[in-house]
Amino acid sequence: MTVAVRPMDLDAVQAFVLVADFRSFTRAAEALGSTQSAVSLKLKRLEERLQRRLLERTPRLVRLSADGLRFLGHARGLLAAHEQALRGFEDAPRRLTVGIADHLAGTDLPALLAQAGSFDPGLQLEVRIGGSEPLLRAFDKRQCDAVIVRRLDKRQDNELLFSEPFRWYAAPHWQAVHGEPLRLASQAPPCGVRALALDLLDQAGIAYREVFLGGGVTALRAAVTAGLAVAALGQRAAPVGAIDVGAALGLPALPVADVVLHSRSPEASAPGGALRLLATALRAAMPEA
Repeated sequence: MTVAVRPMDLDAVQAFVLVADFRSFTRAAEALGSTQSAVSLKLKRLEERLQRRLLERTPRLVRLSADGLRFLGHARGLLAAHEQALRGFEDAPRRLTVGIADHLAGTDLPALLAQAGSFDPGLQLEVRIGGSEPLLRAFDKRQCDAVIVRRLDKRQDNELLFSEPFRWYAAPHWQAVHGEPLRLASQAPPCGVRALALDLLDQAGIAYREVFLGGGVTALRAAVTAGLAVAALGQRAAPVGAIDVGAALGLPALPVADVVLHSRSPEASAPGGALRLLATALRAAMPEA
């Protein structure tokens, strides 16, 4: 017998999709700018309307039930149809230009951007990757609507997203040559991380030689993976399999960098929602220290 159900609350459906994507009520609440209890209540009411259990909850894990897996694709389709209906009233496409610091642009960035874009399929998301200082200047010149960068000063127009440890990374097979300067891979000036790393090495009296300079974080990761040198990198930028050699080589400790969001997009707007989802996805993707 077919069971009749009342119309579904779209906000509850959105909450369900986010919980499914993040496997976390906490992260879903962050992405929605809501609270965990409010998200839990929405999901409870959605399950009551569908008369199906969508999620299986344990103290450490949230996963989809069989019915939840079955409903997820339909839920995404419903949200997409809703957004398409709303776009019929738009006079011009909406755009959001976001700058992301290169040390945050890990290999999973395309998936994170796709996740943010799914919040509002009609939003044209434009992304710029670069150094924190140039991106912040672009934000001040209104060339970017928002930037996610390393905290550079005591400005108040930002939101702390998370803190990222920086470490000295090398390939597992890399070995220092006794009596020779430390072989370094660095980004070209005016990279702030490079300037800080070299200053710390100078203060510690450690001789070094830059054998790889420039090319961006992707090239820097390749240099480390190839075993050419050691590099000062954030956790997200570290190549897969690279190891922290700072303690073994007696290198000075690198600081923890605060990652902040500068934005002019109101949270209540569609671009603001997509931006909040991107920030949450970046936070959720941070490796455990």
